[in-house]
Amino acid sequence: MNITLSRKQFRRMLDMIYIGNWVLNSMRGDDRLTDYDEIESLMFGLCAQNGMTALYERSGGEVIPSRAFAEGGIHEAIMDYEDTVFFEILAEELARRDLEQEAIDFNDVERLNERISVYIDEFERNGTDNLSIDV
Repeated sequence: MNITLSRKQFRRMLDMIYIGNWVLNSMRGDDRLTDYDEIESLMFGLCAQNGMTALYERSGGEVIPSRAFAEGGIHEAIMDYEDTVFFEILAEELARRDLEQEAIDFNDVERLNERISVYIDEFERNGTDNLSIDV
């Protein structure tokens, strides 16, 4: 298979490959999905022939994203995504809990979305500062 990409497109593809592999493997420990590691290694290995030597390094005979690549802002993008997903899931879970406690059918999408919006607005203003858990 041959794919023709501009230098910028190739660079963006490396970002997507890294992010995808991070999502799939970062929490797996020794149970990694090695097929994805192999694709990441293969694609970062192409950096040398594309004048992007700063983006990869070798470790244990394997090509991996370089420290410069990993520390170059890609994790900020991942963290932004994780924060957004965290607050959206938390808002929905809290909204469903509220509706259940009020004996309201949480399949009532309009009421559910209204309640989710209240929580999202709160999280946008204050993060988790106003959350408390009664133990």
